[in-house]
Amino acid sequence: MMNIIRKIIIGTDPKDAMAYYLGMRAGGGTVCAIVLDEKHLAKYSMKRYLVYIEIEAEGTMLWKCIDNMPCIVEYDCRFD
Repeated sequence: MMNIIRKIIIGTDPKDAMAYYLGMRAGGGTVCAIVLDEKHLAKYSMKRYLVYIEIEAEGTMLWKCIDNMPCIVEYDCRFD
């Protein structure tokens, strides 16, 4: 089972932290994926999250990289 990240909050204090979530307007597009970089974790034992955006005319591209920062991760849970 794959855990889909719905939202990530970066920082030690959630009230003052930066948040990114699926569907958020960003950089001329929208956030379409937030993933844990498992290769980076395996190689360096440090968490890195990658935030991708989709721009209609250009496609999907890496927009943000969050390296070794305190984060709160919210997963997309289905309670059907």
